[in-house]
Amino acid sequence: MVRETEVRTAIRCGARTEESVGDACGAGTGCGSCLDRICELIEEEAPDTHLPYAA
Repeated sequence: MVRETEVRTAIRCGARTEESVGDACGAGTGCGSCLDRICELIEEEAPDTHLPYAA
């Protein structure tokens, strides 16, 4: 089991997708039931990463 604090730390260290979070701490790599929560945490910790690119 991966704790939410570990997921938040992975995001703060640069993980910006469910896959990169999984690579960093193992979250979401088992049954996948936490993937929605991982997305929510990415939005909370790094909300600007999902904005469309502006030239």
